[in-house]
Amino acid sequence: MEIGSFIKLQRVKKGMTQEELAEGIVSMSYLSKIENLRAEASPEVVSMLCTRLGIDLDGDQTITIKEKCEEWFNMLFDASDKNEMIDKYNELNELLAVVRSDSLMLFEIHKIRYFLILGEFDNALEQINSLNELSGNFDNLQMYYWYKFKGNYATTSNEYNQSLRMYNLAEGKISYLNLPDSEIADLYYVISVTHSTLLHTLEAIEYADKAIEIFQKEYNFLRCAQCHIILGISYRRIKMYQKAIKHYNLARHLGELNKNNNVIQLTNQNLGYLYAVMGESKQAIKYYLQAIDDDSVGINERLIAITNLIKEYYKLQNFDKALEIIEQAKVILSQARNSVFYDLYYYIIHSYIHAINGDYEKFTTLVTEDLIPYLKKHKDHANLILFSKMLAKHFEDVGRYKDSVKYYKLANLTFEEVVNL
Repeated sequence: MEIGSFIKLQRVKKGMTQEELAEGIVSMSYLSKIENLRAEASPEVVSMLCTRLGIDLDGDQTITIKEKCEEWFNMLFDASDKNEMIDKYNELNELLAVVRSDSLMLFEIHKIRYFLILGEFDNALEQINSLNELSGNFDNLQMYYWYKFKGNYATTSNEYNQSLRMYNLAEGKISYLNLPDSEIADLYYVISVTHSTLLHTLEAIEYADKAIEIFQKEYNFLRCAQCHIILGISYRRIKMYQKAIKHYNLARHLGELNKNNNVIQLTNQNLGYLYAVMGESKQAIKYYLQAIDDDSVGINERLIAITNLIKEYYKLQNFDKALEIIEQAKVILSQARNSVFYDLYYYIIHSYIHAINGDYEKFTTLVTEDLIPYLKKHKDHANLILFSKMLAKHFEDVGRYKDSVKYYKLANLTFEEVVNL
C-alpha cells in the first residue's frame, strides 16, 4: 500500500483535517499531493506525519499481521463461528490502528463483508462511503474485492442490476490476479444467484456450471449442493422438470451427507414448488410439510414454505386444513415482527383468511391496497400473477367485469414481463 494512501486513510479514520496533520510539518497543499500520490515524501516527513497519527513504522510485524489478516479473511469466506470472527476483527482493528501494514487497505475493504455478515448494513454503507475517495488508488486485488463486496451490499438493498454490474467488474479482474480457485468459484456462484434473481435463466445455468466444476474438484460438496439448487430452479423455469428434480435430489443428498438442514429444507421447499407448478399438489404438500417441521431452519424459509402450503390446500379447496396451517403460520410470523419480510407474509396469510371466510370486502381491500402494491414494488412476479388472478376471479364471480378484466390484464402483463426478461 502506497504511503500516501496509508496516511490519508489513517487521517480520515482518526477524524483529522489536512490542516491539523500538516501543521508544523509540511504545507497543506504538499500533504494533499502526498496523499494523492502526486509527490513522494522524504522518510523524515513520513516519520513525523506517522508519529502525529500515532502510527508505528516498525516493519517487524508485517508478516504476522498479513497472516492474521488472511486468517480473518478466510473466516468471512467460510461459515465460521461469529464470536471468533468478531474477536479476530477487534484484535486486527486495534493492531492496524497503530502499525503500518500493506494489509491495511484489504482489511478496510473486507470490513464491508464483515458488516454485511453481521447484518450491520448501515455500517457497511458507511465503510463503502469512507473508501470511495481512496478507491482510485486501489491495485487490482483491492479492486476485485471492492467490486465484489459492493455487489454483496447492493444485493442486500435488492439492487440486483447494480450487484451484477459490480460482480462483472470483479470478474474482469480475475485474469490479472492469482486468486484461489475457491474464490473464483464463489464469485461465479454469486453471479449465478444474481442472474437467477433477475430471471436470466440461461446465464444462471452457465455460471452455476462454472462454479460447480471448481467446487467438485475441491470436494466442497456443500457449495456443490448450493449450485445444484440454482440449477434446479433454472431448469424448472424452462420446464425441464425431470432435470430440475435430478439437481434437487443431488442437492438434498449432499445436504444429508453434510448434515446441513438449511440445504435439505431449501431443497424440500423447491421440490414442493416444482410439484405445485406441475399441478401435483399432494407431492407439493409432502415436501412443504417437511420444510416447515424443522425449527432449525430460518424464519423466512419456513414462512415461504408454510404460505406455499396454504396455497396448495386452498387450491384443493381443503379449507379446514388451510385454516389449520394458517394458525401455525401466525405463530411463525409472530417471531418475525421486526423482519423486512413481515409485511409480505402478513398480507398473504390474511388474504387467505378473508378469502376462506368469504369476507370479500376485507379480501379486496387488503389485496388491492396493500398486497398488490407491495408485490409490484418488490417485483414479486409469481405472487403478483397469483393474487391478480384470485382478485379477477372474485370480481368475475360477483359481476364486476370491468374490475375483473383489469386484474386479468395485470396478471397477463406480469406473465409477459417474466417471459421477456
